[in-house]
Amino acid sequence: MAVIASAPGKVLMTGGYLILERPNAGIVLSTNARFYAIVKPLYEEIKPESWAWAWTDVKLTSPQMSRETIYKLSLKHLTLQPVSSSSDSRNPFVEHAVQYAVAAAHAKFGKDRTDALQKILLQGLDITILGCNEFYSYRNQIELQGLPLTPESLALLPPFSSITFNAEESSGQKPEVAKTGLGSSAAMTTAVVASLLHYLGVVDLSSGKKVDADLDIVHMIAQTAHCIAQGKVGSGFDVSSAVYGSQRYVRFSPEVLSSAQGAVIGIPLEEVISDVLQAKWDHERKKFSLPPSMTLLLGEPGTGGSSTPSMVGAVKKWQKSDPQNSLETWRKLSEANSALELHLNALSGLAEKHSDAYQNVINRCSGLTSEKWVGGEDEPSQAVIEALLGARNAMLGIRNHMRKMGEAAGIPIEPESQSELLDATMNMEGVLLAGVPGAGGFDAVFAVTLGASSDNVIRAWSSSNVLALLVREDPNGVSIENNDPRAKEITTAVSSIRIE
Repeated sequence: MAVIASAPGKVLMTGGYLILERPNAGIVLSTNARFYAIVKPLYEEIKPESWAWAWTDVKLTSPQMSRETIYKLSLKHLTLQPVSSSSDSRNPFVEHAVQYAVAAAHAKFGKDRTDALQKILLQGLDITILGCNEFYSYRNQIELQGLPLTPESLALLPPFSSITFNAEESSGQKPEVAKTGLGSSAAMTTAVVASLLHYLGVVDLSSGKKVDADLDIVHMIAQTAHCIAQGKVGSGFDVSSAVYGSQRYVRFSPEVLSSAQGAVIGIPLEEVISDVLQAKWDHERKKFSLPPSMTLLLGEPGTGGSSTPSMVGAVKKWQKSDPQNSLETWRKLSEANSALELHLNALSGLAEKHSDAYQNVINRCSGLTSEKWVGGEDEPSQAVIEALLGARNAMLGIRNHMRKMGEAAGIPIEPESQSELLDATMNMEGVLLAGVPGAGGFDAVFAVTLGASSDNVIRAWSSSNVLALLVREDPNGVSIENNDPRAKEITTAVSSIRIE
């Protein structure tokens, strides 16, 4: 019986750079772009002599990259050894996800369940990974086909289209995949961990049966696998949103993973994962989603991506060289982030308490530029208008402080080309917010629109050579799926609205 798990990509709306340090918070929105992991037995039955074997087989397939790798998994040490591969490239995220999920099963099960676990593992693991098209850039393919830069052109692509690589760089580095910045590695790691933990019986993520304790196990194992695979302990907001969905997030203390980092120097993996599961995870998360009748849009300007690690490194260097000014900038940025959060929460509250007044204001403002958002007929309507304008002003403050930080650190957090696009977007009818998500740079930009105004923004972006992606906010986190996402009845995985 195959187990299919999916986990969403993300957009970090506020908290860029600040989220790396406690107690700074960030607002992260999960999306309808999802990564899928399909796990099933590699063999139908166990051979009688296999009980004496110390290894089992694991097959990892990535159809989009035309890659297949066969591993031997040590049942004693839980190490993975590649035996054959269609590519020289390894996938450390999936490899660590497999090792740590199996180690978690050993750590959670008593001796009475060890035999059952061994039987499952001795049938081998057949793992397939699939990412929605929106994780990757298909802009070049659309342009080569002479199609317009519109979401409709993206929708013509087959689901889970083949991924092309950037041309080999002159530096001799391996070519990289062109991505859109939705956190593919975190979503992929989470999907693989969730599918394996469910498959092995460690958690039950079935619809209607999901409990926080099981999600917490998925989160701890996915965070650990992702951090060790990338060689550093990041903030973890991308994995947290992949597990739990849209949220307000404060990072965990890096010391939580000190035992996992020690695994590199020879501590048995089962012991390491047992420590991870018992550690005091001190991250904070609170459910969050955009207020009603607001739409998240993402646009790909086509100016190439940015390297988040190198940009973070530049900011840290600036902090050390100019602690006084950097601290002041971070304080102002934190205040602007908190203000935006406050206004968005206020709008959600007004939508709940005064739904008619809220909806009337949203409908009216969706057809007007922000300087015409005036004249509330009653107190609730006026409160909605004030919260909308407060959110806009907070976003302008965030952008201003992010730009200053970039200038001081010598990096393009909001490059001039992005500033021009964002200014033009925020001056459009019905646009509440526009900004560069996460660490900024030349990745996709985001906008939040009111009511039915998103279509106008998409058309304006297209005329400015900006490709609007088929990405929307979906507040749901990791999920077990009933069907293979490649099945014919699912015409496009990313455009469907998920209801749980």
